[in-house]
Amino acid sequence: MTQLLRVQNFTVSSDGIAAGEDQTLERPFGHVDPGRLFSWAGATASWPNRTDPGGTRGLDDYFTRDFAQNIGAEIMGRNKFGPQRGPWEDHAWQGWWGDEPPFHTPVFVMTHHTRPSFTLSDTTFHFVDADPATVLDRAREAADGKDVRLGGGVTTIREFLDADLIDTLHVAVAPVKLGTGLHLWDSPDDLRDRYHLDVVPSPSGMTHHLFWRK
Repeated sequence: MTQLLRVQNFTVSSDGIAAGEDQTLERPFGHVDPGRLFSWAGATASWPNRTDPGGTRGLDDYFTRDFAQNIGAEIMGRNKFGPQRGPWEDHAWQGWWGDEPPFHTPVFVMTHHTRPSFTLSDTTFHFVDADPATVLDRAREAADGKDVRLGGGVTTIREFLDADLIDTLHVAVAPVKLGTGLHLWDSPDDLRDRYHLDVVPSPSGMTHHLFWRK
């Protein structure tokens, strides 16, 4: 069975921005208010952190519910894991997510500054200094036959796109313009040379872009 490398529920603004600049501990997405991008998922009935009953159904809920389907490992860049740069000064930092990370699989963090692996609940974080193809090989081995999710951030996704390693992408486009920040693309048409594309609007105002390799 083919193991796919998938990008899922990755959200950008209408001008292609996925994150802000000047990330800090207090501002994981830099100068960008994450609510402007991610409120669509938090509004769904299947949002895992929902504490009240209800929530929306339909297309947005489908993508939220499908997030973990057949995923056996995750790859992310160091900036998604935390705000530190350079050599690790504090190994006490174990990610943004607390004692119960939402991944429930092995996670491979790409970094030029490795540190020992550690486990929180059912998620083990590994820190890997390697090229995208090598990291993907390790993640596929750990995924035990399931697919691998490429979680971001935007710089990491672009690295894997440049290496032509991504099989499918779901990019959710929010109806907001941010002006400055880290761009996934200038236009979704940038990927049409390698991918088929379906564009599906949602009643929430989101537009879901579904890419699969030609």
